[in-house]
Amino acid sequence: MTFKDYLVDAAKKYGIILSEKQVIQFDKYFSILLEWNEKINLTAITEPREVAVKHMIDSISCWDDKLFGESIDVIDVGTGAGFPGIPLKIFKPNIKLTLLDSLNKRINFLNSVIDELGLNNTRCIHGRAEDAARSKELRENFDLAVSRAVARLPVLAEYCMPFVKKGGFFAALKGMQYLQEMEEGQKAIIALGGDHPKCVEVVLPDLDDRRAVIYVQKKSNTPKAYPRKAGTPEKKPLI
Repeated sequence: MTFKDYLVDAAKKYGIILSEKQVIQFDKYFSILLEWNEKINLTAITEPREVAVKHMIDSISCWDDKLFGESIDVIDVGTGAGFPGIPLKIFKPNIKLTLLDSLNKRINFLNSVIDELGLNNTRCIHGRAEDAARSKELRENFDLAVSRAVARLPVLAEYCMPFVKKGGFFAALKGMQYLQEMEEGQKAIIALGGDHPKCVEVVLPDLDDRRAVIYVQKKSNTPKAYPRKAGTPEKKPLI
């Protein structure tokens, strides 16, 4: 089976029907990912079926039509190889997407993906979350902040919540320790202006591992003290 076959099969099992254009874009993304992965370290997962399920469908799993509008502003914090941001953009083309990452090599890769896939209203920003969230252009300017495989929730909340406007959402894609992380992250989330987190379990096609998306709605502005200077959230998490 080809990557396209695995992707279409996994999407159907997950309850998603992808258009022909979307399948072509995902396939091109996969090809570019493998090509660049030979030059810079982007992902340890390269087998077609695993990329289809563990990267592409997993990234889409955080989308919720009941919570998000079709044309919202989204920031992917610590996007790495573009997950979950780029799969979300392919899946929901009307979103306005900002990809934030601290490594310039990955920014170059992401710009190549954006150009080759023809993704409009998509931009990359090179920088650390703690610094970028101090920018007037970015602070509390997004309807949704998403992040995957970046940090544990108390740290991740400090990275992401300052970007979210009041009434917007922070969505964290988490692995098997999601319940423990949600408990650990409660104090940070409340301190940063968030409501109590809600957890939605995710079952990916043909996988036995436990995953979840933790959703937090922003109910008040993040205090000016946050985020703290670069490196501090990781060294001294709000627990």
